[in-house]
Amino acid sequence: MSTQASNGSVLINNEVQGELAQELAAKALRLPQIPLDTVNVSDVVLLATGALSPLQGFMCREDYASVVETLRLYDGTVFGLPITLAVTKDQARDLRLGSVVALRDADGPLAVMTIEDMFTIDKQRDLAIVFGTSDAAHPGVARGLVQGDVLLGGPIQLFRRPMDPFASFHLTPHQLRAEFARRGWRTIVGFQTRNPIHRAHEYIQKCALEIVDGLLLHPLVGETKNDDVPAAVRMRSYEVMIRHYYVPERVCLAVFPAAMRYAGPREAVFHAMCRRNYGCTHFIVGRDHAGVGSYYGTYDAQRIFAQFTPTELGIRPLMFEHAFYCRK
Repeated sequence: MSTQASNGSVLINNEVQGELAQELAAKALRLPQIPLDTVNVSDVVLLATGALSPLQGFMCREDYASVVETLRLYDGTVFGLPITLAVTKDQARDLRLGSVVALRDADGPLAVMTIEDMFTIDKQRDLAIVFGTSDAAHPGVARGLVQGDVLLGGPIQLFRRPMDPFASFHLTPHQLRAEFARRGWRTIVGFQTRNPIHRAHEYIQKCALEIVDGLLLHPLVGETKNDDVPAAVRMRSYEVMIRHYYVPERVCLAVFPAAMRYAGPREAVFHAMCRRNYGCTHFIVGRDHAGVGSYYGTYDAQRIFAQFTPTELGIRPLMFEHAFYCRK
């Protein structure tokens, strides 16, 4: 296993299998049903498999408020983005603290959740803080505005993974850490991408490989904007790059089953903390990381890391400026 400490020093595993999974699946059919959107589904998988450690489930109010205001959980752990489950007031009316509900996607229940908290927020204010704008044209703000007004917090247990076209590349933090150890890698740089690798990416990755043992090519394959390159196309491009260009022994390709929030600087911090949980010791932060439109400055996602000490980050961000081809 990788010796890299996870965020909060606790690597969560709330995915159950075998007989227990079958028992929970049967129980879930008799519980109140909470429908999930595609972003929620991604969050459930990330929560259960440990990518969002130290979270055991969706945030309760203390963690939520602390992350919105300080980018840290209530105990001070760096995090970046609130991870929430919203329901309507009508849905919340029949729920009680301490009760267990089933979380379902289009194919049926996939997890159970114990409700530890139910709370409301100042949605307009909090969205403006998290995304740095109140513009409803921003995809993250737009999603937040149409969500329900009540947030549910509490631990989850995942008993069925959703349909995953990239299942063979879906390695959990526990599995990736074991793979890094098998390869003998002690230092690993993570690269977040929602686009095919272009020439500037290749330059940045090769620069990073000069100071670490291996590269985790970790494309995000959850929900993105409609005009982003489809995940299946991107995955084929990564495979070709590794097969014909990179040294395969120094690159590991696995998918990051998260959805994009397009939260710019905050999402850069969030992505770094997730990669720390996957076992990375370094993380590449390039130009306008997780940005959209003109909402964020070119290097805002790099400057935000100055708010944290190296010790509390627990992962070293590698900053790169705009790479270009010089014709002189």
